[in-house]
Amino acid sequence: MNKIAIFASGSGTNAENIVKYFQNTPIEIVLILTNKEHAGVIERSKKLNIPCHYFSNEEMKQGIKPLKLLSEKEVDVIVLAGYLCLITPPYLDAFPKRIINIHPALLPSYGGKGMYGDHVHEAVINAGEKLSGITIHLVDEMYDHGRTLCQATCPVLPSDDAHSLSQRIHSLEYRYFPVTIEQYLDELRNR
Repeated sequence: MNKIAIFASGSGTNAENIVKYFQNTPIEIVLILTNKEHAGVIERSKKLNIPCHYFSNEEMKQGIKPLKLLSEKEVDVIVLAGYLCLITPPYLDAFPKRIINIHPALLPSYGGKGMYGDHVHEAVINAGEKLSGITIHLVDEMYDHGRTLCQATCPVLPSDDAHSLSQRIHSLEYRYFPVTIEQYLDELRNR
């Protein structure tokens, strides 16, 4: 359980943080996949010297080409780091309880289809919540569902807008995501 593939749709800051965390460890990030042709994670992966492949949303959902590549690279676990495409049954079948996602809210609240990025933070602020945070969880057939591996919180301040809240959420992501991945890989190895 030492080979990870990261799926990302955005700039790739979480992907970079994960790659750097696992440098000089037995755990290896062998591949990054994206469903956005011009995602920032593509350039970031070049600087990190990690192979990155683009597949369209349709190709990602079908899973045929991506799963072939994951098999060739002998990937053990998939990590979703800002990945904005539904994980379909072919991935769940190939990687049972081995797909980890991070969500920028305290699930089960503020999850589900359309709840990502600033949409989540705006919903939290508009609801008058005093706390927000992150949830790191295993992926199953439902959006933002599956066993919770870690939750961490931060305050929602009266002066917050989506941007200021997202900065605190990102700090939590950078701090907790790699550690939680590492702990779950240990759990898988010790089963």
